[in-house]
Amino acid sequence: MFPNGLIALAFGYLLGSIPFGMVLTQVAGTQDLRSIGSGNIGATNVLRTGRKGLAAATLLGDMLKGTAAVVIALLLSGPGAAMAAALGAFLGHLFPVWLKFRGGKGVATYIGVLLGLFWPAALAFCAIWLLVAFTTRYSSLSALIASLATPLLLWWLGHPQFAVLFAMLTLLLWFTHRENIRRLVAGSEGKIGAKA
Repeated sequence: MFPNGLIALAFGYLLGSIPFGMVLTQVAGTQDLRSIGSGNIGATNVLRTGRKGLAAATLLGDMLKGTAAVVIALLLSGPGAAMAAALGAFLGHLFPVWLKFRGGKGVATYIGVLLGLFWPAALAFCAIWLLVAFTTRYSSLSALIASLATPLLLWWLGHPQFAVLFAMLTLLLWFTHRENIRRLVAGSEGKIGAKA
């Protein structure tokens, strides 16, 4: 079981480290994604290129690579391997070896691995995100609150192992959003739909 877990972790990491934002924008011939906006490789920064289709494709790719890692590991080696693959995919997205360990903030991949492990919680995450976004118009705050609720929901629904895993992923996601948190506290965070 231990070797399978390590293999699943490595497999998840490699799959998670595929930088869809970079790949898609390079194929489309836009400027280097790391030289615009936040310099992030995620869908939000891809949107700053003005290419909504590319942003949507990046969001889908970053999400589904997490789902694929979990589902493949689950089918081949069972639930323990699936959890290891989930952790690996999330770490791969945040710290991809191909980009000197500077990756995305992880929201799409967080949803993707959650979808693969327990899809009702992924739907709940999205519902909470939409509710907070509609109320406050802060994308980052929506992700922070939805991720904070996720381990609690998983625990309440009788999945303590998933709850522990997603508590770890939530801590990592909050770490990647530390600048957003500072701006939220300072009142300078940009709102959804606001002009730059």
